[in-house]
Amino acid sequence: MRHTPPLTPQFYVTAPQPCPYLNGRVERKLFTALQGDDAERLNNALSRQGFRRSQNVLYRPSCADCAACLSARIRVADFIPTRGQKRVQKRASDLVRTATSPWATDEQFQLFRRYLDSRHADGGMADMDIFEFAAMIEETPVKTRVIEYRSRDIETGAPRPLTAVSLTDVLDDGLSMVYSFFDPAREADSLGTYLILDHVEIARRARLPYVYLGYWVPGSRKMGYKAKFGALEIYKGGVWQPIGDIAQHSAATHPLNIDPIAEQVARIELPSTPEI
Repeated sequence: MRHTPPLTPQFYVTAPQPCPYLNGRVERKLFTALQGDDAERLNNALSRQGFRRSQNVLYRPSCADCAACLSARIRVADFIPTRGQKRVQKRASDLVRTATSPWATDEQFQLFRRYLDSRHADGGMADMDIFEFAAMIEETPVKTRVIEYRSRDIETGAPRPLTAVSLTDVLDDGLSMVYSFFDPAREADSLGTYLILDHVEIARRARLPYVYLGYWVPGSRKMGYKAKFGALEIYKGGVWQPIGDIAQHSAATHPLNIDPIAEQVARIELPSTPEI
């Protein structure tokens, strides 16, 4: 029996930048490289501790005087859609899902540009070109899928233009929705909500217990929709726990204690699992 050595990643902190979620605040991120033979193991371990993946980097907010960003996930077995969410599923029932390898296409990029120009024209990704988009999709050292959604012609069955896309990591305990975008012409159909609902169904069929949604930020309108999902958990105080009463989470009062970077890193659990 051979024992895998413990993971020993190096952690770094970004320089302060304007916060994309809360006006008047700055953000910093704690991050580490995701590469080599341990990439899958590290991605699984740190995703369970509130980290997110961006290309070949894992990161978690580590702001000096704010801890409003809370990693969120849905407990698949306990999730029951609301009546409103069932209506969303019905409105998008024309869409057909196709999972592919992480390979960028021009059709994806054109949809991505329309989505950004309509919804996030002043965001941090607004200036992304096709090469940066391809890097976002393709630079992944872990098990990743591009899940495309499109309707089909009623008479011929031929696929229609791309409607929505989700870049999704497959973890050992769930699906992690890295980034999603959709046709802004169908904004009234709440396709962002639909993509999450469909991922819950994918995870249910695959017998995966969680769907990871990224960060929920109390007080941020951009992130408010995540709190509308039942069976939602947040990573707070080093443990996953039910979100409970949303009103108790106030971005103004900083819901977590702010600890020095060294103490945050010291609490990160890096497993060493035996292999045969």
